[in-house]
Amino acid sequence: MLAEILSAQVAAVEAFGDVLDIVLFPEEEAALGGAVDKRRREFTTARACARSALAMIGLPPAPIVPGIRGAPQWPPGIVGSITHCTGYRASAVARVQDVLTLGLDAEPDDRLPEGVLDTIATADERARLCALASAAPGPSWDRLLFSAKESVYKAWFPLTSRWLGFEEAAITINPADGTFTARLLVPGPVLDGRPLTGFTGRWLARDSLVLTLIAVLRVRRESAHRA
Repeated sequence: MLAEILSAQVAAVEAFGDVLDIVLFPEEEAALGGAVDKRRREFTTARACARSALAMIGLPPAPIVPGIRGAPQWPPGIVGSITHCTGYRASAVARVQDVLTLGLDAEPDDRLPEGVLDTIATADERARLCALASAAPGPSWDRLLFSAKESVYKAWFPLTSRWLGFEEAAITINPADGTFTARLLVPGPVLDGRPLTGFTGRWLARDSLVLTLIAVLRVRRESAHRA
């Protein structure tokens, strides 16, 4: 499922059930502490996905522990993202020479709980959701908006180590081609010599799930040669 929205430079592994027969690294066990069973299952299966994804790009297993604000800490030279929701866990990774940052999120394809949309969406975003809902059947557009904003934050934070509020990125969902754009409403960092003003991502809704993914590819500059 996730493979359908991946860039060629990104490796990803997903699981629709828990994988509990792996041995966590001591650092990972320490991060779990006295976590309840649900949290342990999510954490362990997500790390199993991460290890498999790292293996796809030729790297051995490594501890993936939460850092500041819970962001996963990846091996040197690697960017990645982890997500989990009921019945689904996944991880995506890439090498930094190919991808500058990744943001991956999965959510159940259900309407957001009452009152949540008002806290995460601007008036313009809510108007666009109404237009989407009236135009044609589709996924739970409000949940897709939420997932896109989660992916934006996951892509933003490794670049800045700064919080990004729901109201600080404006999302536009394109139902025709399964993409979305995020316009940053706060100054972004400079990437590859250019200020970051937003993100472009892809989305997929299937099997009662909504997935969103952002992969910011590194700009390749060919060296100029004199004849």
